[in-house]
Amino acid sequence: MTALWPAHLPDDLRARLEAAYDAPGRGYHDRQHLAEVLGHVDDLMAPDDPARDAVLLAAWFHDAEYDGRPDDEERSARLALDALGDTDLGREVARLVRLTADHRPADDDHAGQVLCDADLAILAADADRYASYTAGVRAEYAHVPDEQFAAGRAAVLRDLLAKPTLFHTPAARERWEDAARSNVSAEVRRLER
Repeated sequence: MTALWPAHLPDDLRARLEAAYDAPGRGYHDRQHLAEVLGHVDDLMAPDDPARDAVLLAAWFHDAEYDGRPDDEERSARLALDALGDTDLGREVARLVRLTADHRPADDDHAGQVLCDADLAILAADADRYASYTAGVRAEYAHVPDEQFAAGRAAVLRDLLAKPTLFHTPAARERWEDAARSNVSAEVRRLER
């Protein structure tokens, strides 16, 4: 992951973000998730793309504040602004982080599309990783009764399935769309039993 940290930024900030992803109570939104999202951004974005640093930083910050509250993304965006300052880069990273609340970037927002696709790539995981992902999400909401969790989770997944495509970049759609729709549809069926 260190290789995907912008060299012009201090290592102590990277270490603070890594520690955030290691916080107790994280079942899925942990350092493994961070590493996967960073890897997908790296894969989907050309090394010379001018937006690359902002998207990588947004990946680092996108779940830095996470405890299952509705304002997790907003708090993560504010953390990015606090850490990076009210600069063009800081504002862009915060904007990108906010997009991960609903994963609906504009059609002309390549940077937002890459980040959202990287964040949702888990939906196309193989059976074992998908099971680990869903178990991790459930662990993060252990305080929520089963019936209430199942209804809320199914609603979120149905909302994703209602989108014309889960993924926005051509590469992500080609690689992950079919597997993701299959995984998510199967999960909704299990939750609605």
